[in-house]
Amino acid sequence: MSLRNPAWWKSTEAMVAAILLLAMILIGFVNPAFWSLENLFSLARSNVVIGIMALGVLLVMIAGGIDVSFPAFAVAAMYLVVRAMVDWGVPSGVILPFLMATLIGALLGLVNALLVWKLRMIPLIVTLGTAAMARGLLNGLVGTSNVNINKFPDSLIDFGKTDLVTLLNANGASYGLPATVLLYLGLALIVHLVLSRTMIGRSVYAYGASPESAQRVGFRTGRTLIFVYVAAGALAGFAGLLHSSMIWMANPRDFVGWELDVIAAVVLGGASIFGGRGSVLGTMLGVFILVMIKNSLILMGIETTWQRVVVGCMLIAAVALTALRDRKATV
Repeated sequence: MSLRNPAWWKSTEAMVAAILLLAMILIGFVNPAFWSLENLFSLARSNVVIGIMALGVLLVMIAGGIDVSFPAFAVAAMYLVVRAMVDWGVPSGVILPFLMATLIGALLGLVNALLVWKLRMIPLIVTLGTAAMARGLLNGLVGTSNVNINKFPDSLIDFGKTDLVTLLNANGASYGLPATVLLYLGLALIVHLVLSRTMIGRSVYAYGASPESAQRVGFRTGRTLIFVYVAAGALAGFAGLLHSSMIWMANPRDFVGWELDVIAAVVLGGASIFGGRGSVLGTMLGVFILVMIKNSLILMGIETTWQRVVVGCMLIAAVALTALRDRKATV
């Protein structure tokens, strides 16, 4: 590695980090309250659920696929588990509910994997179909009424409001850094280690770059597809119940439109829409950029409709840049 021109400086993660730092400086210059601990803790909290979902989408995109079913899987896992806790009184605590939500998400992800692998169907069509089925069955068979805070399980409320650090602002109101941030960082580390240190992780990159070549060198491509879609579903199910515990309610119509935000964040982090490229660090930076910009738009009083326009523009710009990067790399 040359000290005058180090390779890390040319990496996608370094460029995304530079963009993030520049954006933070500009936003902080316009609104100094951005650098307050209360705002930074709020940003960290907002990163947790979307970040965990983005880790699953990253796996699918590195493998050359696309998944738009994860919001539906998240809401299905969340609502089924909360209703089971409220209506049947089981299970107690938080470990079993989170295992159940993760398992529900994983089983739904397995449906995606089998359809893509066995029937060789296009991932976008498959995940659109399973998302519609999951939401339709949930609302038709289970119900459409919210589980509000007065009925919400106490164990999940206590878990969601646990803070690592609690402080008081100038008005005397308390704010804190949520402990759920540690869950996000832990899951990100696990996904990074799987991608970088295991054979299944290498097979994900190999399959995304060229499925035929991956099969010729001996990777079991069916197992690779099952891994990425099941992992994406499991992470979505876990994130769904975590989101519910953080807002103290379960809404069966939640997560509508999250596909755009999460996919935009993953692409902003440098993942290729053609597969074979992407990293956990880049995805986390992409998530932070997206959340920070949306947070800033809210502080400026921009309406939700125009926020969607901004996110859409960011997605198109990121896809265009990654496409140009990939085309340049193949020349």
